[in-house]
Amino acid sequence: MQDIFTKKLDRRSFNKVLTSLGLGFAAFPLLHRSARAAQEIHYHTWSGYDVPELMGGYLEKYGGPPEFSYIATDDESFAKIRSGFTPDLMHPGNYSIRRLADSGLVQPLDTSRLKNWPHIAEGVKDMKDSVIDGKRYYIPSEFGNSSVLYRTDLVDPKYNEENSWQIMYDEKYSRKLAWYDDAGATVEIAGLVLGYDNIFTLNDEQLEEVGKLISKQRDITRFYWNDVTEIEQALASGEVVAAYGWNQSLVSLKQQGISVGLMTPKEGIFAWSGGFVMHKDCKNEDAAYDFIDSWVSAESGAWLIENYGYGSTNLKAYELVASERLDELGFSDPEGMLSDTIFFPALDPEIEKKYQDLYQQVRAAG
Repeated sequence: MQDIFTKKLDRRSFNKVLTSLGLGFAAFPLLHRSARAAQEIHYHTWSGYDVPELMGGYLEKYGGPPEFSYIATDDESFAKIRSGFTPDLMHPGNYSIRRLADSGLVQPLDTSRLKNWPHIAEGVKDMKDSVIDGKRYYIPSEFGNSSVLYRTDLVDPKYNEENSWQIMYDEKYSRKLAWYDDAGATVEIAGLVLGYDNIFTLNDEQLEEVGKLISKQRDITRFYWNDVTEIEQALASGEVVAAYGWNQSLVSLKQQGISVGLMTPKEGIFAWSGGFVMHKDCKNEDAAYDFIDSWVSAESGAWLIENYGYGSTNLKAYELVASERLDELGFSDPEGMLSDTIFFPALDPEIEKKYQDLYQQVRAAG
């Protein structure tokens, strides 16, 4: 196992995502999608997490989907919520739980209101900051990897033979690289490449060196992305040969017949979990719990595994997926894998601010 294992879309992408999945509003022909049904709850989530296959039980009970808004980055989302935006349910990464809880903007959750809770893997139920001061604030629903998504046919064979984050700083691929627009990931991965073993608590001297490396990266990066369709299209066309990416894009590009891989870098691969938190001013808690329960059901989880290549936290989901597919995606032993995985942690607020400040300074100077 690697020493370090450690995500992250807008309204304009909604129809595009549904269309790419062979879906659309026609996928709701038997549902009475009334104005009331659409307003039961407001769900703030990632584009692609709004498809009917992930909310079957909720659709059956309420006659239509909730109202949606979309996360571009966790940082932007948190800023909006802190400024007064009040979605009922939010779907942040696990590394954002602490700041949401500390802000007083989310409420403790009651797992007795979720019939699927007993099937959630023990390895993720109590990941760091899910429970704070004896109160649960987070229901983990899925997990995946953040790594280098790359064109196996367009890079130096050495990167196929030995995967490395170094490709993202290789001047040979200047203007052929894409990077995720996120302060934490940018700083932490640069620290990892520099050989630091305390990437979540870098000191000022180390941050100075990190700043030099991410400045170099900025100058050879073609673009910073917020929407996965950007990197998928760029990789498919050969506009870029390597990018920070997730399992979902690997599955999508392979379905298109593109020669692509998701690295297991020698320096370490990061893993994330996504899940649910509830706003303190949630206007319909019953509907909110019903929605969470539908999303974390075995049926939704199996669809997520099959179509996005992400792992479901519901262990029953894997029983609904062919063993050959599980082997292909690396999920033949999900419980064992989860029990051994170290997820992206929440950063100390002071450290987080330093990382964000450094990232913004480097970007502004480019």
